[in-house]
Amino acid sequence: MESYKQEFIQFMVDCEVLKFGDFTLKSGRKSPFFMNAGAYVTGAQLERLGEYYARAIHDNFGTDFDVLFGPAYKGIPLSVAATIAFDKLYGKEIRYCSNRKEAKDHGDAGILLGSKIKDGDKIVIIEDVTTSGKSIAETFPIIQAQGDVEILGLMVSLNRMEKGLETDKSALEEIEEKYGFAARAIVSMEEVTECLYNKPCNGKVIIDDAIKAKIDAYYEQYGVK
Repeated sequence: MESYKQEFIQFMVDCEVLKFGDFTLKSGRKSPFFMNAGAYVTGAQLERLGEYYARAIHDNFGTDFDVLFGPAYKGIPLSVAATIAFDKLYGKEIRYCSNRKEAKDHGDAGILLGSKIKDGDKIVIIEDVTTSGKSIAETFPIIQAQGDVEILGLMVSLNRMEKGLETDKSALEEIEEKYGFAARAIVSMEEVTECLYNKPCNGKVIIDDAIKAKIDAYYEQYGVK
């Protein structure tokens, strides 16, 4: 596992973005872990988060793209932070773009926030985590409507590695199949478990035998085969 992935996992725990216990998800599933990217709230946290995203985007999609698109609302700070980090780490000037939930009819009118998208642009979409693909279903037609563009792929923080509500494929697999572009994550839950199971993180074991048993039981029921 790349060192930045291990650092990112510890970073999620430190920021209390990734928690372990007993949680009820929006889907109704009872999960032993929960991720909330809204817990990144300080400038230092957002700076580091942007750098982790930038490294993962670079590893998976290179530097030959023009726009980072972050679906509203959580995707907005992600796209800004990662765009800044990409310039810092790789010297590549890319643009950020997000959608508004409601189109603005005055001033900077339209559905987009940030850079406009134009013919020929290559785009990477950035999100926190994808469980159902709903936000992609909403934003994909918005991006396509801007012109003759190419979507290279999607980057999220965490691949939960669980089957969707309607199929036995994961949300990322469903997105790849439906839209025809790559869907990747900085880390997977398999990597999280490998990194944290019975290993101290800042002097504390985050995933002990009891939590590991709950994770295994969860994936026995909901995991992608």
